[in-house]
Amino acid sequence: MIFVPAFVISTFLAYIIGSFPTSFIMARMLKGIDIRDVGSGNAGATNVLRAVGKLPALITLIVDIAKGILAVTVLADLTYPYIESLDYDFYRSFLGLVAVCGHIWPVWLKFKGGKGVATTLGVAIGLAPLVLLPCIVIWLIIFFTTNYVSLASIVALMAFPVLAIALIQPLYLVLISVVICSISIFKHKENIKRLLKGQENKTVLFKSKS
Repeated sequence: MIFVPAFVISTFLAYIIGSFPTSFIMARMLKGIDIRDVGSGNAGATNVLRAVGKLPALITLIVDIAKGILAVTVLADLTYPYIESLDYDFYRSFLGLVAVCGHIWPVWLKFKGGKGVATTLGVAIGLAPLVLLPCIVIWLIIFFTTNYVSLASIVALMAFPVLAIALIQPLYLVLISVVICSISIFKHKENIKRLLKGQENKTVLFKSKS
């Protein structure tokens, strides 16, 4: 039987880890702005890149990825001895899902966070790096071909569950990846509308000097 207090506490901690508002803190500290009030209004690394700068965006990206890794590795390992009636890998996957939800709906920002891509990346690093690698290749190809971060992220997110099936990953990983990726893609709905209208903002990392 699941040791309920430990399960509840670990779920709460995964949410708190995921909800750490990296982009908000970076924008507030360095520019004195609310990242949700500028640019796309998204509390994520891409909006930090546009509104604050490359280094703050990189730091934001790294921390947000680390949140996902931390939830499915350190937190899972520390708490699993008290919850051994659950399958270990399923438990890790569940904590990853909770961390992503924390990033998307952080209590600190009145539940208005980012789209979950970076934290999903961290979860995937910890759970299924072999599935993640081709997704990264897909993301890079689409981004450097189109300069659309949103399009690259959406396609890579859609590819993850498909590749998880193709690479014969456990059913629970496939199902949880479908849930995580569906939530994140749903959060991209405004980006999808802008893409269809040809109005989506492009992100150019390396501008050529004239």
